[in-house]
Amino acid sequence: MQQYKNNIIGAVLCCIFLLMVLSGCGSAEKSIKRGDAALALGEYAEAAAQYKRAYGQTPATDKKRRGFVAYKMGDAYRRYGNVARAVGAFQNAVRYGVKDTLTYLHLGDMLRLQGNYKGAENAYRAYADSFPGDLRAEQGINDCLTAPSVKQTGSAYSVKLATLFNSSRSDFSPAYMGVDAQQLYFTSTRQQAKGDISSITGIKNGDIFFSKKDEKGKWKVAEAVEGDVNTENDEGACAFTQDGKTMYFTVCRTDPSYPRMAEIWSSQRTDAKWSKPVQVKISNDTLSSFAHPAVSPDGRWLYFSSDMPGGQGGLDLWRIEIGGRHGMGRLENLGPAINTAGNECFPTCRPSGELYFSSDGHVSNMGGLDIYRAKEDTISNEWKVEHLPSPINSNGDDFGMTFEGVHNRGFFSSNRATGGRGWDKIYEFSYPEVLQSVKGWVYEQDGYELPVPSYIW
Repeated sequence: MQQYKNNIIGAVLCCIFLLMVLSGCGSAEKSIKRGDAALALGEYAEAAAQYKRAYGQTPATDKKRRGFVAYKMGDAYRRYGNVARAVGAFQNAVRYGVKDTLTYLHLGDMLRLQGNYKGAENAYRAYADSFPGDLRAEQGINDCLTAPSVKQTGSAYSVKLATLFNSSRSDFSPAYMGVDAQQLYFTSTRQQAKGDISSITGIKNGDIFFSKKDEKGKWKVAEAVEGDVNTENDEGACAFTQDGKTMYFTVCRTDPSYPRMAEIWSSQRTDAKWSKPVQVKISNDTLSSFAHPAVSPDGRWLYFSSDMPGGQGGLDLWRIEIGGRHGMGRLENLGPAINTAGNECFPTCRPSGELYFSSDGHVSNMGGLDIYRAKEDTISNEWKVEHLPSPINSNGDDFGMTFEGVHNRGFFSSNRATGGRGWDKIYEFSYPEVLQSVKGWVYEQDGYELPVPSYIW
């Protein structure tokens, strides 16, 4: 009789266990589908949360399924910049045997962002073993080998955290308004921003804030721009015409039913307020993003970043002529000297005509987005690109540079570990000015040497 009872109890427990497993599998499938739907809309933070839930709902004994979910979770974290969690998820995917996809490649990218160059190199080599000849792995290995020496060599650049402009959340893409450089605009997700928590990033939607100098030349506490620029949507990455009367900026609208791509909008300044913005119509393409505007010094070109067809891959830098018959004119890609199979974004124009931008696809990359300088040959129309040294570039994302007029100083943004603990922060930089002196004699038209003025010592 006791044996019979034991058998009955064992059978009941087995059924309960099977029901729990089946129930867990069903719940996991639902969470995966929700995650896939969020990912399709570009809601990466929501997708990661759903995949994390599915991972917990998947039995540890189902290694193949757990590895599959871990990879999806890591990819979602990667897409919105949650590097530490992405590393953990990809490492779990490897642990559960998911090695024949992009796992090792993405793991290498994330480890490099953490400054773990040796670990990243090993991941790239593991990927190259499965996919020999893939240039992404080869470049990743080369960058891991060169980055430590680039960091150690350093440069004459001086970089420090711009504490006054930073909050407890993300602050990035600083931009001077006007040639007098008395006002600095930037994007912030601080508490004062209007928007709700974004399903894309997991933090508040960004707004545009600004600070201006007082009569003593000191920066005041930042405040939101006045006018109709900031809304519940995500606004940021702004740029200005030389006269400071027109602002171009990026807007990311959301929709619960389908993905909304980034758009470029413009606003006109009247007194201290900005007018209701209007969308800048660059193309009839509604499936591509248009972001990170920058205006050329002569006001002729609007530079921007886009993933529209016709580029080199990923995000490319483009420019469109301002003031065509329908508001915008000729559109052109900046070509393979600047654009790569990776991402090029956050362009900035200097009065000298130099173009600064960020890329994760060029050589000598230290990790994530690095800042590069490019100068166009007006005769051949070819660009010469140069990688900026450390400490401007780091193993994190470095982007959004702005210069104080013709001076070699200004601000940029970075999510490097020092100072921001992984949040985007604004940094101040400077480079020694090059001073040239000319020695000689000055003569009148008739050939008589002019005397030295008494006020010259």
